[in-house]
Amino acid sequence: MMDMLRFATAGSVDDGKSTLIGRMLYDSKAIFSDQLESVEKDSRDQGDEYTNLALLTDGLRAEREQGITIDVAYRYFATPRRKFIIADTPGHIQYTRNMVTGASTADLAIVLVDARRGIVEQSRRHAFLVTLLRVPHLVLAVNKMDLVGYDQGRFDEIHAEFTSFATKLDITDLSIIPISALHGDNIVTRSERMPWYDGPSLLHHLENVHVASDRNLIDVRFPVQYVIRPQSTRYPDYRAYAGQVVGGVLKAGDEVVVLPSGFSTTIAGIDTADGPVAQAYAPMSVSVRLVDDLDVSRGDMICRPHNAPASTQDVDAMVCWMSEQPLRPGQRLAVKHTTRSARAMVQELQYRLDVNTLHRDPDAEHLGLNDIGRIRLRTTSPLFCDPYRRNRTTGGFVLIDESTNRTVATGMIN
Repeated sequence: MMDMLRFATAGSVDDGKSTLIGRMLYDSKAIFSDQLESVEKDSRDQGDEYTNLALLTDGLRAEREQGITIDVAYRYFATPRRKFIIADTPGHIQYTRNMVTGASTADLAIVLVDARRGIVEQSRRHAFLVTLLRVPHLVLAVNKMDLVGYDQGRFDEIHAEFTSFATKLDITDLSIIPISALHGDNIVTRSERMPWYDGPSLLHHLENVHVASDRNLIDVRFPVQYVIRPQSTRYPDYRAYAGQVVGGVLKAGDEVVVLPSGFSTTIAGIDTADGPVAQAYAPMSVSVRLVDDLDVSRGDMICRPHNAPASTQDVDAMVCWMSEQPLRPGQRLAVKHTTRSARAMVQELQYRLDVNTLHRDPDAEHLGLNDIGRIRLRTTSPLFCDPYRRNRTTGGFVLIDESTNRTVATGMIN
């Protein structure tokens, strides 16, 4: 099975994120001829002297009219080495919530900077958000090198400035690559215009970055999504529990415990859509059969007896607030965590975080749209959770306004 990499692009407005993705799709021959003809026509209609590859991802009419990305645009392509899912996220400060949505499931993030402007406020903001969301790999792509004459000195300045800033963040893997998305320098192949750079091209790095070890293969976590009972004469006694493995490795014969009941049993077998398998690991979607008939339903968690997640009704978390209506202490919301749902009350707003200076404001009385802060929640039923830094699935949740059914926040459990 071919390996897959999810990556998100981030950075300030006009740093060239959409152009970069368009160039990558074009140079890797991942777009159809009719798509290219449409983009060429739209480029002429806009008065561009060149084919504007950014139009391949900026699909909304408002995005094309303003020349900016508003929503998260997902694109898919593949090379002989790997499949890719790209999330092109917005650069504008008022769309921080969209950027968080796009990066929350990414294995890698590309933060673009304009070589002329260097590291700006939004570059720092997005780099911080990437580390807050525990994206394991970060690439700083210094774009528009053609507009500074492919100057090594300018690249070295930006390299030094960002490396210094990165020491304040929890970055496990950082790469810095000089590129020109418009002209294709160091995108798919190494550029002859920058002989002083001896690293890989961007696509080569994306094809070879090692992501398998990023998954938690130690802590077994299997949130039950659905109980399968066919009730057919062909499978009269079949009962299995379907869901996605979000941590660890499950094998037939393993002793497991089911939360919240705490009853122990053994795995009888593991099935997939293609038939039985000997073992399952993240992010496989499987059906687990158990030796004993236990009362197991949606929202329950299957794990190992001596390695269970915390079962708690008091949740301490960082949240990104996504609603025009502010978050305040005492507010009641619904919480969706893995396959489990509960009601919750905001007990305390501990501080609001300034993502530009990383300063904490403990006197903040509310969180506004796109604000990030630390809160304490009290839930009506226990959640089976791990710290977000240990498992991004069991450590993450969303808050929902029950009156409108809108998602109002994403949370990362401390």
